[in-house]
Amino acid sequence: MGASRSSGTTDALGPDEGAEGTGEPVCPESSASAEGGGGSPGAGAPAADSGAELLAALLDGMDAALCAFDAGGTVTHWNREAERILGWSAQEAVGRTGFAGWAVRRADAHEVQGRLMSAMDAPGRQVHEFALLRKDGSRVLVRTQSARVLGADGKPAGVYCAFSEVHAQIDLERAIALSEALLEDASWGVVLVDVDLRPTVVNAYASRALGGGRTTLLGRPLGELVVQGVEELEAALQHVLAEGAPGAPAEFWVTLRTAEGERRRCWRSGFLRLASPLAEEPVPLGVGWLFRDVTATKLAQQEADRLRFRTSQLHRAARTAAECEDPMEAATSLLDFALAGFADHVLLDLTPGGLTAGELTAGERLVRTAATPSDAPGPCLLVAGGSIPVRYGPGHPALQAVERIGSVRTSAGTGEAGGAAWAAERRWPRDAAHALCTVLRNRGRTLGVLTFLRAANRSAFERPDTAYAETVAARVAAAADLARAVGGGPGE
Repeated sequence: MGASRSSGTTDALGPDEGAEGTGEPVCPESSASAEGGGGSPGAGAPAADSGAELLAALLDGMDAALCAFDAGGTVTHWNREAERILGWSAQEAVGRTGFAGWAVRRADAHEVQGRLMSAMDAPGRQVHEFALLRKDGSRVLVRTQSARVLGADGKPAGVYCAFSEVHAQIDLERAIALSEALLEDASWGVVLVDVDLRPTVVNAYASRALGGGRTTLLGRPLGELVVQGVEELEAALQHVLAEGAPGAPAEFWVTLRTAEGERRRCWRSGFLRLASPLAEEPVPLGVGWLFRDVTATKLAQQEADRLRFRTSQLHRAARTAAECEDPMEAATSLLDFALAGFADHVLLDLTPGGLTAGELTAGERLVRTAATPSDAPGPCLLVAGGSIPVRYGPGHPALQAVERIGSVRTSAGTGEAGGAAWAAERRWPRDAAHALCTVLRNRGRTLGVLTFLRAANRSAFERPDTAYAETVAARVAAAADLARAVGGGPGE
């Protein structure tokens, strides 16, 4: 809105104006002074002048266009924004009767004037849309809010009208509607973070993702909500405050602390630096953080990549094994390909010739036939100098696999230092912390056990890993059975 820049009309209308519209505002102090006979005759003039200047400055500084009419429809106020939109200066506008012939087409003037002045007869604000004329003759569609102005006697003394271009008003309404929608029921998380990196506004999606209520999360450090990954998230927020928003979304893996325990999630995040629109220079208010939980998608992608890699390894292993003359060399080649990205160690234990599965579980020995180095990464090699018998104790996972004719997964307990004692007790390399034992079967017979081992810095074996290990074991069992069939194989 704005102010009249005509000195004689700035205070011609106002909430305390007299009913006659004389342009003299009612001032209780000066009136009382005049009635009491105190003070000089011009004592109230400076206060009135300063009030007029203040009103003019306030009206001229408003962001919406403003004009006002007295009871007869004469323009009494016209601010800078009105001049910017329509091109008519305050000197050209103030004193005209209505908009006819200059700010509105004559054909539309009666209707427009009637709609504006009708506000004198109704309380509250009235909203209208109509076309006005610019000084250059072009038309502009505006949205107006008009309301009556009451005189000192409580009777309508005129109308004030605030207006703006419709497209600017619609843009503002859209911006407000968008912000309200984002902060209520958007299908992704929205968090407004202040310069201290504490949430100030959290929408419903974000509150569910962070595991708290929309009000309980406010003002709390992110470190209280995120167990792991908070350093990367806070570094991204600080970068946005200092340098601005990045050009592409970023993905963060975080571990959250919830009532059900810790859970690991992946958030695809975008950031916006928030600055005050009222400051002359950009003053950061914080960061707008938008994110979406893509954990399921990322896990599916990882599983697809893992399956694609393992299928490729099995294909390469089969082609390599087909070129080996010695069946046991083919078996170790298969295991070398299977180890890549899957495990740190592999042990191949075969049964002595003619030994049944029942005799194995009763405590008879398996024969260590091939293994990777126990102290460093390396290829799977046949045991030099002959096969070494290995006596596993009762309940050993390898013997359980034979008894079940299936696979057994196990891991070291968290209380055991590094799992060294756990591994030594089971006659495995000292760095082993996770094991997967699967039985070797071919032509309806148990031929031995294949054991894959992982160190403590890797995750435990899961069900998809079991399926892969069993596929490898089936090919190794076929090679070992072929070695026995042609003679001279292990255990013969």
